[in-house]
Formats: sequence, structure tokens, C-alpha cells
Amino acid sequence: MKRIVQPELLDALPPEDENARRSRRDLQRINSIMRHHTCLAGALHKAVNGRPPERITELGAGDGHFLLRVAQNLASRWANVNVTLLDQQKTISAETLAGFAALGWPTQEIVADALVWAEDPRSEAEVVVANLFLHHLHEPLLARLFSAISHRAQLFVAVEPRRGAGPLFWSRRLWMLGCNSITRYDAQLSVEAGFAGRELSTLWPAGRDWELTESSAGLFSHLFVARRKK
Repeated sequence: MKRIVQPELLDALPPEDENARRSRRDLQRINSIMRHHTCLAGALHKAVNGRPPERITELGAGDGHFLLRVAQNLASRWANVNVTLLDQQKTISAETLAGFAALGWPTQEIVADALVWAEDPRSEAEVVVANLFLHHLHEPLLARLFSAISHRAQLFVAVEPRRGAGPLFWSRRLWMLGCNSITRYDAQLSVEAGFAGRELSTLWPAGRDWELTESSAGLFSHLFVARRKK
């Protein structure tokens, strides 16, 4: 199945649009059903090997709800982690910020393009994560993003759609969950732009400084971990 990247409808809608709001709520439910927050939390905990990071940055953070769920999974073992939520649109709610505050995780929101942020030498990065974000990018942009992240981060973890007949079949049946037309349309495009095999590993800069892990996660997802060797 050839990888095809096309613009998704949600990305073109203003944050205050009611269809966009509903689609973001749909995505929260889909993430919960697919257990992406549990997958990412487990991958992070394993990768840091008992040494919690001081800072986590999420690319394409959207409304921030996803990383909050991840933080809630890790907060009993990780304290005072500084969070940066980065997105091109300002969509972080006061409730989400309050949720991080309740965990004791200081949070800042940055409205910027992920590639511009990653290539800015002033950007601070230790652990960088992404959820349902990388599939929006064509291979040349992914390679640039990975190159920039590899120069300043210690760990990168992403959970993405897995490209394949099974995920595509179920992406066409999100009406069963009551998802709106925006979510249903974008879901099919997400799967078609998703990843399989070691496609992300081949785009990461070559060298011996990094340990790369790439595998399927659950029924529909794809996990990629790049960890700097000590």
C-alpha cells in the first residue's frame, strides 16, 4: 500500500469552529480507544530507564489533552516535569493547563511550526514526543525534522497510524462511534499517510549515536522510538 499524504480538513479549520471542536473531541475518544496515551507512557518509561526527564515537548499538541493523559500515567513516578505544548494553532484549554498544574508539571504553550521550532538553535529539547502528527509530513520534511531533533534531543517517541488494509477498513467505520464528517474523512487520509515497517527509521540520521525501535502498536498504530545512546 503506497503512502499518500493529503491535507486534512481539521488542519484548515479555525480553532473556534464548532466542527473543529467536535472533531477534537472525537480524537480524544479515538486516542482513548486506541490507548495511544498508554502506549506512549509505556515507551517513555522504558526508554528513560528509571531517570525521569526534566522536559518534554509535544509536537502538534492540539488541545493538549493527549499529553495530559500521558502525564497522568507517569506522574506517580515522574515529578516536576516541564511541559511544552507546541502547535500551529492556539487551542490549549484552561482545563488542560489546570490538569498539568494539578500534577505539578509546569506547562507552556508555543504557537509555531514544528520544523521552524526544531531548527531554531534557541529551542530547548530533551524529550520530544508526537502523536498522530508525523503522518502529515512528506518524507523530505520528516528527514529535516528528524535531523534537527537529533541535534538537540535525547529521546524522541512517536505514535502514528499504521498503514494497511485492516486500519483502513476500520477508519471507514468511525460513524459507528458517532464521529463527525471531519473526523471520518481525515481518518482515512491519516491511515493512507501512515507508516509501516521501518520507514521512519530510514529517515532518521544515520550514525551510531542512536538506538532506533520501530514496531506495530496495538491493532492500528505504529510506534517509533529514537533514543540517544549513553
